[in-house]
Amino acid sequence: MSETITLNVDGRSVSVARGSSVVAAVALATSHAGLVTRRSVSGALRGPLCGMGVCQECRVTIDGVRHRLACQTLCAEGMQVVTGRAAE
Repeated sequence: MSETITLNVDGRSVSVARGSSVVAAVALATSHAGLVTRRSVSGALRGPLCGMGVCQECRVTIDGVRHRLACQTLCAEGMQVVTGRAAE
């Protein structure tokens, strides 16, 4: 069985397997409301598209650092993730 770690996504505690990407944790935390990572300049909700860091749509704030790519960042124990949905 794989080891799990716990992080916080928009105030919700999420447990994922070690080695999971942040976008996977965001998906688990928000599955009931749809996958949202950021807001556009006009305020529209946006979600990841490419899954490999090219589109930049997966940007989130991680531990206070804005514009981190959720699809390219691995989860860490205690990590604090804020998405565009947090502004709702």
